[in-house]
Amino acid sequence: MKKMLMLATTAAMSEQFNKNNILILEEMGYEVHVAGNWEEGNPISNERLEQFKEWLAEHHGKWFHIPATRKPYDLKNNFVAYKEVVRLIKEYEYEFVHCHTPIGSVIGRIAAHFTKTKIIYTAHGFHFYKGAPLLNWLLFYPVEWVLSYWTNILITINKEDFDRAKKKFHAKRIEYIPGVGVDVEGIRSLIVNKEEKRNELHLQESDIFLLSVGELIPRKNHELVIRALKQINDTRYKYFICGQGELKDYLQNLAKELGVENQVKLLGFRNDVLELCKVADIYIFPSHQEGLSVALMEAIAADATVICSRIRGNSDLIRDESLLFNVQNILEVCECITCSFQRDVFCCSEGRYTEIEQYHIANINKLMVREYNEITKCGK
Repeated sequence: MKKMLMLATTAAMSEQFNKNNILILEEMGYEVHVAGNWEEGNPISNERLEQFKEWLAEHHGKWFHIPATRKPYDLKNNFVAYKEVVRLIKEYEYEFVHCHTPIGSVIGRIAAHFTKTKIIYTAHGFHFYKGAPLLNWLLFYPVEWVLSYWTNILITINKEDFDRAKKKFHAKRIEYIPGVGVDVEGIRSLIVNKEEKRNELHLQESDIFLLSVGELIPRKNHELVIRALKQINDTRYKYFICGQGELKDYLQNLAKELGVENQVKLLGFRNDVLELCKVADIYIFPSHQEGLSVALMEAIAADATVICSRIRGNSDLIRDESLLFNVQNILEVCECITCSFQRDVFCCSEGRYTEIEQYHIANINKLMVREYNEITKCGK
């Protein structure tokens, strides 16, 4: 049987975003091997990782641990990860490698180059973008430029990255595929008892339910909304965050310090995110940086009233400028929140968002089948 390697810095990346690709490859006759760090840096529970291992076995796949980290300066562990990837490529003679994440892509492309193996890289959002810190450009852009020469297929998931890659990089094939897709029909057909769900969250009838979904890490920028609550000074606004992460204690302490602790609830990991999206008065997505957010696409598919940061990826999904805010301007955030709750503003969502149907998972799968067919035609 033909074999290929799915490579990312963390195993969670493949669990969250590559299951459909694995199913596509299985259908195409491939045995899929997944490599990543299974022990550290994963934003999902160990239970989910164990379930992913079982799922891989059910689909005739294998998993391998490599000690890769997201830190570019962790040369020791990332070099050990590189050597392990080279060993796997030589042992299993993969037809190609599909790599994800910045560090995973560096490891994968160097290993593939020196073993003369074909390579696909899906860039889930370059670390260099309009408005990115200078250090990001100095560190990541030159590496990406060089490694693009060693890339058979480069897939970008937002328009800014695609335009830059087409103009500046040298991969043999550069394509735009808008993310990993969402089940638009399934989300829209979901029926939720709003009253029961609000009662479950202990919301009063007059409360205004704000919802964010994302890891509790600096990049997701939940702090901005908590600070905005202080500025708005209206206890009806209740802010719920679904996610886990290193900033849990910091965010709780910040809310207490600002006197809004009774308005902020950290829900941790939830299995009912889509139901919450259906019930929320406002879905708010304040990230500093994204490629193309699945969480934001799901909220739009759930017909939530969405407001979000004016950044790459988000602007692909939002047409109405009044729904976007500058993360450096807290007054703009406050205005977005308060205005979006006014019925005359959000009573009609037509034309406010990009047509979400184009992001349907079935459409994305067709595009990925095309790229997997293309990689088989590439020379090593």
